Amino acid sequence: MENIHPIFNQSLSSQDKESLLGQKGLVIWMVGLSGSGKSTLATGLENKLHSEGIYTMLLDGDNLRVGLNSNLGFDDSGRTENIRRASEAAKLFANNGTVTICSFISPTIVIRKLAKDIIGKRFYEVFVNCPLEICEQRDVKGLYAKARRGEIKKFTGIDSPFEEPVAPDIEIKTHQMNLETSLDVLFEDVMNKIKF
Repeated sequence: MENIHPIFNQSLSSQDKESLLGQKGLVIWMVGLSGSGKSTLATGLENKLHSEGIYTMLLDGDNLRVGLNSNLGFDDSGRTENIRRASEAAKLFANNGTVTICSFISPTIVIRKLAKDIIGKRFYEVFVNCPLEICEQRDVKGLYAKARRGEIKKFTGIDSPFEEPVAPDIEIKTHQMNLETSLDVLFEDVMNKIKF
């Protein structure tokens, strides 16, 4: 590593870039079970922010798995590295003034702490809370059914744990609120975080 010389101290500051964009960089880290509505909310939020002139980037677990993280498995070390890479990428975007929306199951407190430690003060945790039984009823990808049949091993919520966030910045209960209401609540809170 002795031949690596970062140039961060020579680059334009985050404040310079945020000033140009007229917004503060933020990483919106959306946590929840498969089927809880994370991706739907993330996409809806990105569209709503865009309509208000907010510059965004959406990082989704599935999308990263076919590109940046295509060489990773779903064992514990693969999941941890998946989140580490996603966090580093999100941090780069946010430090450039981009509102970066991340949709990842992030099943454990430890793995979310890793993301928060990497991203720092720009980390904004959204707990997309939906009971397992409702997520299974939705099962848009058919993954729970496969996990129940033993075709998928270590599936979060079935034979791999999901630890609920202890103190998220906001909690959205998608089984109690419709999409429009959920989006409105999240959008309003996010706008308060990114305004100068």
